[in-house]
Amino acid sequence: MRFPVMALALLATLAFIPISQAHAAQREAIFAGGCFWCMEPPYDKLEGVVSTTSGYIGGDSERPTYAQVSSGNTGHAEAVKVVYDDEVVGYETLLDVFWHNIDPFAEGRQFCDVGSQYRSALFPLDQRQRRLAEASKDAVETRFERDVKTRIEPKAPFWDAEEYHQNFYQKNPVRYRFYRAGCGRDDRLEDVWGDDAGKP
Repeated sequence: MRFPVMALALLATLAFIPISQAHAAQREAIFAGGCFWCMEPPYDKLEGVVSTTSGYIGGDSERPTYAQVSSGNTGHAEAVKVVYDDEVVGYETLLDVFWHNIDPFAEGRQFCDVGSQYRSALFPLDQRQRRLAEASKDAVETRFERDVKTRIEPKAPFWDAEEYHQNFYQKNPVRYRFYRAGCGRDDRLEDVWGDDAGKP
């Protein structure tokens, strides 16, 4: 009777190891690129991304609501939190996706959405992310020989947006496409990035 018990214990141990390792490989990154509805899709289709969550970051109040943030009075920005497996996709790639899905030369706005709540910003969560974020911003400025208006802001609490905002492009595809086209997002991205617009 002892062998099956030992065998089960060994199997349980072996089964636990990859789960633990997979969990350890998961990291978070936060990107503000205007309307958070439009920032989820490019990350969701990227291999190695575990999840995306729309939310608010960079303001003073706790647990802000959409109505409060959209007023422009809280200091928050609409943003997306990306959980990713860094053994599959690196932060550098996430940065590349970020830049190719925003207008880096717009200040206090993105596309048709105007106000600081729609600013483009990077929120590094550690020193490594900050170094890479700064290097990527420098690279964009070098490429275009222009000042980039995207900000690199301090780490701050991230507050999940209301449930109806999560995966909005999947829940309301017609409304999402209408908004995106009406806001001129893809046209402007093509103007800035050409064939690289909307990477990946």
